[in-house]
Amino acid sequence: MEAHFREVADACGLPVMLYDIPGRTGTRIEPETLLRLAGHPRIVAVKDCAYDLLGTQKALSRTELAYYAGCDEYALTLYAAGGAGYVSTVANVAPRHFRSILDAFEAGRTAQAAHLQLRACELVEAMMSAGLPGTVTAKALLNDLGLPAGPVRPPLRPAARETADGLRAAYERLMAA
Repeated sequence: MEAHFREVADACGLPVMLYDIPGRTGTRIEPETLLRLAGHPRIVAVKDCAYDLLGTQKALSRTELAYYAGCDEYALTLYAAGGAGYVSTVANVAPRHFRSILDAFEAGRTAQAAHLQLRACELVEAMMSAGLPGTVTAKALLNDLGLPAGPVRPPLRPAARETADGLRAAYERLMAA
């Protein structure tokens, strides 16, 4: 894996963000591997979906890599530990709410930031724990809201109407609070 990432970074002139998502790829980018890859001049960031906060903190404390939470439920936690932000699925449908979490934290209103993060929990769970990829749930909710998300591409299948209705209900509760 390390050799592959180095080859990709060597082959392009652009900054590279590694995506550590073992739940989808079946393979983890181990913290020791990240420490070595951090020395490459074009490997500059990580989208972290590894669910290993200790491993993430190890890399944060020993490298200059910009870390972005890839799991919406870790957005505030990783940001507070020195992360750069997040690459979010759920923020596609509630961008102002997720921006307000980081804004509150940056302003020193940590209790408010925690409250806002916890308020988003129902929608995060509905979108990310539905047994469907986030692409499917995000497109289902965005389309239900009348926003131009378009269809999912094969082999993915669209969410069932019941799922879309549940997503909409969770979204409406978040927006009403």
